[in-house]
Amino acid sequence: MSSEPPTRVLIVDDQAMVRQGFGALLAAQPDIDVVGDAADGAAAVDANRRLAPDIVLMDVRMPMLDGLEATRRILRAPGLRHPRVVMLTTFDLDDYVYEALRAGASGFLLKDAPAADLVHAVRVVAAGDALLAPSITRTLIAEFARRPEANRPRPDQLRDLTTRETEVLKLIAAGMSNAEIAESLVLAEQTIKTHVGRLFTKLDLRDRAQAVVIAYETGLVQPGS
Repeated sequence: MSSEPPTRVLIVDDQAMVRQGFGALLAAQPDIDVVGDAADGAAAVDANRRLAPDIVLMDVRMPMLDGLEATRRILRAPGLRHPRVVMLTTFDLDDYVYEALRAGASGFLLKDAPAADLVHAVRVVAAGDALLAPSITRTLIAEFARRPEANRPRPDQLRDLTTRETEVLKLIAAGMSNAEIAESLVLAEQTIKTHVGRLFTKLDLRDRAQAVVIAYETGLVQPGS
């Protein structure tokens, strides 16, 4: 039995049935604690301030304040411990992927995904991994491919990375897991975890989703490379 405290989850959706259904499913898990819900983005910002969740499941389209702006406000709020945000959607993601990841989202989940996928998503993101399907990564790459090179500054922090850390960042951007990176570089998986942790600290990243964004946004990785 794990001694780790349960993952605290806030559910944000304008449909009561979605909030209740997701809440009941997650609350039944011994390692997950549903601390509250909200029906719109403005209420989500307030609930996050009061409840300090670890994970926010955030609908994209909502009244008052949409999920993208609510995510920006939650993750930029000064003086608060920031949660990880998973965007919930029922529709085509192409128009939202880039902006949601820029806002700091850790991934996407379709509302009609199987119940097991919802539980898995919370656990994956709580562990610090990105919830990015290959289709999402392709959309993200396509967006960067459309952006002019002049808009891709290389932040000074990249200079602080070692050659190995830079190599690991490139492989994260390619969508590889730690195990796959370890196999590719012929290193122990624990060694890769150490490199990942160090580059996250140096670049002030929360998770792999942010790592993918910064790798493309700075031009470290080029679409099609």
